[in-house]
Order: sequence, then C-alpha cells, then structure tokens
Amino acid sequence: MNNIIIKNASQVVTCSGFAGKRGKEMNNLHVIENGTVIVTDGVISHVLKQGEAIPVNESDYKVISAEGKALLPGFVDSHTHFVFGGYREEEFSWRMRGDSYMDIMNRGGGIVNTTRATREASEDELYASGKMRLDAMMKLGITTVEGKSGYGLDKETELKQLRVMRRLNDEHPMDIVSTYMGAHATPAEWKGREEEFLDFNINEVMPVVAKEKLAECADIFCEKNVFSIEQSRRYLNAAREYGFKLKIHADEIVQFGGAELAAELGCLSADHLLQASDEGIKAMAKVGVVATILPLTAFSLREEFARARTMIDSDCIVALATDLNPGSSFSASAPLLFALACIYMKMSPEEAVSAFTINGAAAVGKADKIGSIDVGKQGDFVLLQYPSYKFLPYHVGMNIVDTVIKKGEVVNF
Repeated sequence: MNNIIIKNASQVVTCSGFAGKRGKEMNNLHVIENGTVIVTDGVISHVLKQGEAIPVNESDYKVISAEGKALLPGFVDSHTHFVFGGYREEEFSWRMRGDSYMDIMNRGGGIVNTTRATREASEDELYASGKMRLDAMMKLGITTVEGKSGYGLDKETELKQLRVMRRLNDEHPMDIVSTYMGAHATPAEWKGREEEFLDFNINEVMPVVAKEKLAECADIFCEKNVFSIEQSRRYLNAAREYGFKLKIHADEIVQFGGAELAAELGCLSADHLLQASDEGIKAMAKVGVVATILPLTAFSLREEFARARTMIDSDCIVALATDLNPGSSFSASAPLLFALACIYMKMSPEEAVSAFTINGAAAVGKADKIGSIDVGKQGDFVLLQYPSYKFLPYHVGMNIVDTVIKKGEVVNF
C-alpha cells in the first residue's frame, strides 16, 4: 500500500523547495515541529502542522507514530560509480604505504584495473554486486542515487553497465539516475589517439545510449593528462545534441578551468572541485551550476577538502555526494559524509542536510520531484532514531536511520 501517515514527528524537516537552495538559503530547512505527513498513492498529499486535523480516513492508510523522531526527505546521492567489477584493496594498502598514483598505474592499477574486471564480469554478476551496494545505501537513508558508467571504456561494457542500472532501477526500490561516462579515461588500446577515442564515444556509443534511453546525463573527466578543456567542450556539446543533461568531473587534481567550462556550458553539475578557482566558483553561482563536493574522496586520498565555505558564501548551490567507487572512495557512508562536511568543511548541519537532499536532487535534475517534503513530490523519507536532524553530524559516523520510506512504502531489509 502506497498510502501512509507519519504522525507527530518531533521535526518534519521539509527542506521545502522545487529548485536547489543557494548560499544562505541552505540554512533554511523550513522545520515543522510535531508535524504530520500524509502520502497518498506514493505522492505527498498533506504536510500538517501540530494540531491540524487529519483530513483522510486513517483506516485507508498505514499509520506510523513518529514521536521523538525527526522526519527528513530521503537522501539523494548525486555522484556514484556503484556498478563495477572487482575491487582494489591492494591499491589502497599501496597508497597507505606511500606509493604514488603513477606507481599504481604503472602496475596496471587504477581505472585500468577496474576496467579489466568490469569487462570480464557478466551482467548478472554486476547486477548482484550493484544490488548489494544499493541495499547498503538504502539502509543509510539514501533513496535516490546517480550511477555512472565509465568502467568499460568500450561499447559493449559501457552499455552493459547502463543496462544493469536500468534493470536495477526497474527491480530495486532505489531510484537510479543513470549517467553515461564513456570519457572516464583513455583505455590502453586508444592511448595516443584520444581525439579518435572521443569520436568513437560520440559517434558509436552515444547514439545507442540515447536511442535505448539508457542514461539521462553524460559526464567527462576534465583534468590535466586526462581530457582537456577543448576535448571536454566537444564531448559535452555532442552529448547535449543527443539530449543528455551535462555533468563534469572538474578541477579535482589541479586548477584546470573545469568549473569555468561547466558555467559556460550550463552544466547540471560540476563535481569534485577541490582545486576550483574563485572565478570558476563565481561563474557557477551566476548560472546555477550545482557544485557537487565529495568529501569521502578527499578523505580517502588524504587531500585537502573542497572549499565548501567559499562556494556557499559565493551563493552557489552546493550538493554533497559519496562518490562510491572501487578506487578513491569505496564508501557510501552517509554518516561519515555528514561528519566530514560539518567538522572539516565547516558546513552547518543545516547546509549539510540541504546539500544531501534538495540540492542533491537539483544535481540530478529532479528537484521538482524529490529532495524535499512538499505536497506533490514523491513520498521518500528518512525517519531518524533521534528527535533532531542535528544528530546526523553529532553522532559521528553512526547510522541513526530508524525507518526508510520509498514512494509511500516502508522499505524492509
């Protein structure tokens, strides 16, 4: 039954809005004390303040008593690579020993390692491991996830990854927004022929992805020694012609102009941004590109965190995401995400909640449908074990999710 009443939550943290929250507005969560939320046929039909009468027949609804618990929108993880083959635990130990990225690459590690394992994995194997990861993410309160291809780097495997995501979207409670990322790296067989590799992506793979509706977005790794500004512009302009929304891995390793390019092209989001320039940040804020920052990756790589405070103070729409992947961030820990964002990136608890709900929804082009508790939106919620959202970063690293509700139904694990 997709009809549910969540009664008398200590807080209904609505994050109200139908677009991403900018700058100072990220601190306004529009909290209703002791509120009640009603979902009818999977869609939010009523958001009631304390004392307001319930205007439906309760016998037609599942009723949850939420006294002493805070109710939030389901979390939206807007940047992951959750469908992949193999693992890279050995590389992690090498990195902890001090080996450089290039040392690991020269041993056949990095993206090349995962590409090999993903090519070898069957669709059913990728489905099983992807489902396992989605189950784990949902227990942490994540109800919508973006998933990227990019570990095939050939036509067959890129399509295989995207078909697995479509199948999981059809069969798993989690909503999945798929992104085609054929330009994640240049595989060995195309080394020295990067322009031809981009032509292959644009002319051979993108048309099939578009025709089969396997992805909503397209992404590229715009970085020194990966894909240049000019190459990224060409790839993303072609993706737009095929009808994809645009995302970009930008300014992760060096200050490269990726944030500026994202603003120029009007990308949906620019992600990573550890080295984004002041000018790039201002340009993104001006045109409404979502700045998606990935603290678990910086933490795992022992890198400086992205300048969240500067981005928010510059009036950016800032989203948080986990970047779950087998190399640089083998984690989808929402609890750790909140802790790092607040303790090390100097975000307020309110800003962090906005960043992982309504702004995450904006980063995948879904802020009109998910990411807040507003009438007309999908009934996706997280009910916490505690009476306030402020416990999310405060109870450091602990999962405090009591109940996950997806489209008006309690998710059973």
